Amino acid sequence: MKTLATILAAATVAANAYAGNITVKGSDTLVILAQKWAEVYMGQHPDVKIQVSGGGSGIGFAALQAQQTDLCDASRKIKSAELQKCIAVFGGARPTEYKVALDGLSVYVNPENPLKELTLDQVGDIFTGKIKNWKEVGGADAPITVYSRENSSGTYEFFKEHVLKGKDFAASAQTQQGTALIVQSVVKDKNAIGYGGAAYGGSSKLLLIKKDDASPAIAPTEENVMSGTYPIWRHLYVYVNPNLDKGEIAAYLNWIRGDEGQKYVKDIGYYPLPKNLRSN
Repeated sequence: MKTLATILAAATVAANAYAGNITVKGSDTLVILAQKWAEVYMGQHPDVKIQVSGGGSGIGFAALQAQQTDLCDASRKIKSAELQKCIAVFGGARPTEYKVALDGLSVYVNPENPLKELTLDQVGDIFTGKIKNWKEVGGADAPITVYSRENSSGTYEFFKEHVLKGKDFAASAQTQQGTALIVQSVVKDKNAIGYGGAAYGGSSKLLLIKKDDASPAIAPTEENVMSGTYPIWRHLYVYVNPNLDKGEIAAYLNWIRGDEGQKYVKDIGYYPLPKNLRSN
């Protein structure tokens, strides 16, 4: 049974949406793109106000469950437990999942690092602490400084699942609150390594990644991500309460996934959806 607080929260979110106010919360990977989308859309629709904040995919899903946001940005798929909580709150309905962009999840090193490539296994061994010195992978004789995201981050969870194969990060890994801070740390530390969305690479060096020893080294370019040849590619998502997926929210989501919204994806540094996944 829904509590009065739950009913009131849902009513507030719905009222805001119909009044032209849209709240967006979640993935730090997506936040710069979400802010760009909001800025452009509000410029075209002066009666619509869109508030965007980050905090991580886990934070976004928690807000979606609590009906404290209209849209949840996520750099990973929703977990089973999160899904069940949403269904319970949404009156038995599943949250609607929208793919909104593609990303080549990148491995960052300092620009002075002479290394050009790593295999997926080498990346995993570095971030779990099995490999501790750059000379073990053909680099300089220097200890590796590992930087990681906080565990509420969808990027953290995706990287742990798909690269570390479920193993824990090294105890020595230094946690940063956001990918931008990881890149800043890597640029300042010549022995550092980090990971995050392609759009955040900035002045760091992005390593080429090999699926295994026998495979070619692949860069996280648009062509390689779109073709699936880059080994650490992913979709970026928006989740919404299906009861609110109408009116201004539906119009905004259609715009994001349409040709106009998608042209800003590449401007930020991610990659547009294939034509067959767009709304128009």
